[in-house]
Amino acid sequence: GPCDPMELEALEYVAENTTIPVPKVFRTYRDHGRLYIEMEYIPGMNLHAAWLGGLLSQEQKKDVVKMLASYVEQLRSLEPSQEGVIGSARLNECLDDRVGPLPFGPFKDHAAFHSFLRRNIPLEACTEVFGETVTRCHSRQYRSCFTHADLCPRNIVVNRGEIVAIVDWEFGGWYPEYWEYTKAYFSLVNMPDWFENFRQAVKSYDDELTAERALWRQCDLPGLPQ
Repeated sequence: GPCDPMELEALEYVAENTTIPVPKVFRTYRDHGRLYIEMEYIPGMNLHAAWLGGLLSQEQKKDVVKMLASYVEQLRSLEPSQEGVIGSARLNECLDDRVGPLPFGPFKDHAAFHSFLRRNIPLEACTEVFGETVTRCHSRQYRSCFTHADLCPRNIVVNRGEIVAIVDWEFGGWYPEYWEYTKAYFSLVNMPDWFENFRQAVKSYDDELTAERALWRQCDLPGLPQ
């Protein structure tokens, strides 16, 4: 720590409801009002270092991505207590660096969340401002899925060619079903074969990725005051 309550909520929720390997939480405490988490140490190295360091064979790389895809499916099989909601694991406010450094939400439905991402530009004016793809995607109906929201290789711990932990759940929460896919492309790393394998292993949302990229360029950090 210090860390935000959203991370503890997500860690506990995932540990209670899935078989995804996450560090065990031993205890928590506050110091000067900030939250600290005492958790299990997991031996291994992050996937970014193992992948680029030549420590994984091509077969091991594919196996790791398949394993990750199975964990994503576990998250997607979870059902929120309130359909259409956007929020943390316990449906409180959430955090995501794609939005900004400040907590935001929760939102009762996807329409409110999408309006927030557009800085409340009306949907009927969306094509003129952001392009047709944003209008089309923000008009669709989506499921709310539990999402890690930062599934980049630095947050995946591997040991002997297997995933032994997924860490950094501070952005975890309930988001539209495409959010896991689009957020995987938000923090770009120079690992073309990682993205190629990831895209083949999970359900892709390429329309939504195009829409999100338009918003990343034209409406960056909507959670910050204008």
